[in-house]
Amino acid sequence: MAYSFRHLIEHKRDGGVLRSGEIRWIIAEYTNEHLPDYQMAAMLMAIFKEGLDGHELEVWTDAMLHSGQVMDLSHIDAPKVDKHSTGGVGDKVSIPLAPMVAACGAAVPMMSGRGLGHTGGTVDKLESIPGFRTQLTPDEFASIVEKTGLVLAGQSESLAPADGAIYSLRDATGSVPSIPLIASSIMSKKLAVGLGALVLDVKVGRGAFMKTLDRARLLAETIVGIGKTHGTPVVAVLTDMNQPLGRMVGNANEIAESVEVLRGGGARDLVEVVYRLGEEMLMLAGVESERADARTRLEKAVASGAAFEKLEQVTIAQGGDPAVLHDPSLLPMAENEHVVIARESGYVVRVDAFDIGTAALRLGAGRERKEDAIDPAVGIAIEVKVGDEVTAGQPLARLRWNDEGRLANALPITESAFEVSEHLGTPLVYGEVR
Repeated sequence: MAYSFRHLIEHKRDGGVLRSGEIRWIIAEYTNEHLPDYQMAAMLMAIFKEGLDGHELEVWTDAMLHSGQVMDLSHIDAPKVDKHSTGGVGDKVSIPLAPMVAACGAAVPMMSGRGLGHTGGTVDKLESIPGFRTQLTPDEFASIVEKTGLVLAGQSESLAPADGAIYSLRDATGSVPSIPLIASSIMSKKLAVGLGALVLDVKVGRGAFMKTLDRARLLAETIVGIGKTHGTPVVAVLTDMNQPLGRMVGNANEIAESVEVLRGGGARDLVEVVYRLGEEMLMLAGVESERADARTRLEKAVASGAAFEKLEQVTIAQGGDPAVLHDPSLLPMAENEHVVIARESGYVVRVDAFDIGTAALRLGAGRERKEDAIDPAVGIAIEVKVGDEVTAGQPLARLRWNDEGRLANALPITESAFEVSEHLGTPLVYGEVR
């Protein structure tokens, strides 16, 4: 049955409920490029404003899930568990986390996304490794998981293609921070790869799409509910995103920081989130039943070098150059540097994640339009964290840049991201939803 898409837009815009057949028609027509971007953008904005009820969300997710091939990884004996983040600044957690968990005996069939708005994307970061292929066929995806216990891929044309198309359009049209759109996006692509369980990292704060704890809990509950509907256990951990996670914001520089974590180093906040999510993954997969045992197993995987070797294996399997993992200085890095310094002495009370993410985007580390190219060499190194004591003239951040005009656009917002005054701290983990 054919529908009038304009009438469906108007119906949803005015608070109406879309019927199952209408939703499946919308997803199929857009996936098959029978609907123009401008009309789908209008529908997404209507959903952004009016939401989707429980039944609409279930059908919307299912339609995106079945817009392409649904994989069967049942022939892989290891328990299959994945992790997903709702998006943050400096959030390179997946890159060290997935190899750590895979080195502990679970299979991690990870399908990740590109950057959205001011937040970075795992796929964009991985593609700063020379030769690294994130666009895999389903057969390649399954083969790499079976061979290495891990795959780090983006969305392909055959796995949840509707989400791939809608994902880019949401980014370019300001409709990203929608609970039903975020929830259906995450779960359609995760369910498409046949995982057995999912750990969700829901970011909360200025640099997140969920600015408040209440909104973050609602998103977590929504995704946990979708998982239950499809028989897939989901645990959501709510973590802070008021300041960037770790020290690096960009693409290639975040790969370097990820390698540092796998070598046993890394910023305290980044390491804490990686291990907390890793514990949840191992317990949800049934590899360990106690949190302390899961932590010990992860620490041993890092200390022995097994986790780093797992990243090296998957890099080679996906066509990447492993030399940059052994020597991160070989990664792309812009030659030009600008240092932002403290203008007064005191304690750092704010490192605004939204401002830093926006500044990195303006440097070229993200996309302002759907068709924009990423510059993997640019980025921002955060020299201080909230609670640190600083003196006037001390570096707060270092901007690596290639285009002087882009630097001019990024610099003022970077400078405004920092506030030095009295000591103030915020929690890193707010809670969890099961």
